[in-house]
Amino acid sequence: MKGSSIGRLAGRDDGGFAPRWRSVVSVFAGLGLVGLALPSWSADIEAGRVKSMQCAVCHGAKGMATTPDAPNLAGQNEMYLVKALKDFKSKARENEVMNLMAAGLSEDDMANLAAYYQSMEIQLKTP
Repeated sequence: MKGSSIGRLAGRDDGGFAPRWRSVVSVFAGLGLVGLALPSWSADIEAGRVKSMQCAVCHGAKGMATTPDAPNLAGQNEMYLVKALKDFKSKARENEVMNLMAAGLSEDDMANLAAYYQSMEIQLKTP
């Protein structure tokens, strides 16, 4: 008898997965094959906080920029930040300061920083 115990208990001999679940699993498996940048579920927000101290000069301690040339990072999308950092590191996106800053970042550093900034609440000031 083939299939899982769950499948047999449910009266199916399809390996325990209904066709709908097979489709969902296939889609997610396919995403990995095409190399899409998905958020890292293992990113370390605390490590990102520690690493962000070198970013604070321009991007602020709370992710709100302290210089007019730097964007706010608090609450920014994690996938966007990872892509931006990778692009700065590869110089696909050019900015003298950010190219230098990103050059020393590992993949884990980028994921951790992105997770940290996404986790921050946006601090708004009223005029």
